[in-house]
Amino acid sequence: MSALVYDGAAMTGRQLRRVRNSPGLAVLTQLMPVNMLLFFGYVFGSALAMPGPEYRSFLVPGLLVATAAGGVMTGMFQAAQDTHRGVTDRFRSMPVSRAAVPLGQAVADLVVTTAGTVPLLLVGLAVGWRVEGSAAAAAGAVGLLLLFRFACTTVGIWLGLLTRSEEAAGQLGASTFVLPLLSNAYIPTGNLPGWLRTLAEWNPISAVTTALRDLFGNAPVPDGAAWPVAHPVAGSLAWSLVLVAVCLPLAVRRYGRG
Repeated sequence: MSALVYDGAAMTGRQLRRVRNSPGLAVLTQLMPVNMLLFFGYVFGSALAMPGPEYRSFLVPGLLVATAAGGVMTGMFQAAQDTHRGVTDRFRSMPVSRAAVPLGQAVADLVVTTAGTVPLLLVGLAVGWRVEGSAAAAAGAVGLLLLFRFACTTVGIWLGLLTRSEEAAGQLGASTFVLPLLSNAYIPTGNLPGWLRTLAEWNPISAVTTALRDLFGNAPVPDGAAWPVAHPVAGSLAWSLVLVAVCLPLAVRRYGRG
């Protein structure tokens, strides 16, 4: 355990230095959710029945979760890049804990995400979003968000180790952009066709988004929804823990096999 902690801390530090050495990429990554908030909140939102401020309050939790789901793309690309360039093989030849490399990447991504969430929250406050719930509930919402980001990153790391190609990871990662569109992150799912509503409500993003809206006090839990959305906190925890329990061991195993 001590070796895992020491090696994991070293791998986390390496990933953080990697982000520090690419400040332009980090800034562009953090600006994307802000741009989407402004575009969806003022342009796309004008076509919905919700008034502007009400829709922006509805939208901010969805964008937070959509950004967290981007951990699939980030984790996939970084893991594939290290594998493609031989960095992973170099680590494998050293006396480093097998779990430390994927775990260190996921923890470093979580640190960067935590810092990057602050600008989006500040812009959300500027456009009218407010935390209407208690401080404890808001803290729980942030905890669920970070747990989901960690889960998504482990999924991405495993897929990146499988693809072993930067080009393939880039193409596959770009396709994950559709996942928030098939959820309630941007629009309510109540008026969708039956089969599409079911698909959207069993999307993990929908459960986490509903949990954040409920805990922040921005929107109530919808009636007649599928179980993960009808019980959003339990559904969010279940989805996140299952993804970590399945994908993190698979990533460690794949890293160890080479």
